[in-house]
Amino acid sequence: MLEMMLSVLIVVGALFTFIGSLGLARLGDFYTRLHGPTKATTLGVGALLIASVLYFSTRGEGLSLHEILVTLFLFITAPVSAHLLAKAALHLRVRSLAPPPLEAEDPSGGPRARTGD
Repeated sequence: MLEMMLSVLIVVGALFTFIGSLGLARLGDFYTRLHGPTKATTLGVGALLIASVLYFSTRGEGLSLHEILVTLFLFITAPVSAHLLAKAALHLRVRSLAPPPLEAEDPSGGPRARTGD
């Protein structure tokens, strides 16, 4: 039963990692390319690390904390780094394939002033 669960986690992890890497190579612009490594690859590496924790914890050596620390570090740093990369791209005005948002209108009929810029 353990071998079956480990096999499923390894295959799922490999598939997510492959899909994330493929998305990084194939998507059209910088902003959409951020989704590959931060979403799918994070899930893929997370599944592989969970499989590693289960394997080494059941070998009789006790709970394997190395993989848990790597997983925690990965889940904290991947979204933060993607956010910082996206903010830097916005600051540098990197073009996107998505159309710009329409200006929101004020109930009085004029364009609403943007705040926070």
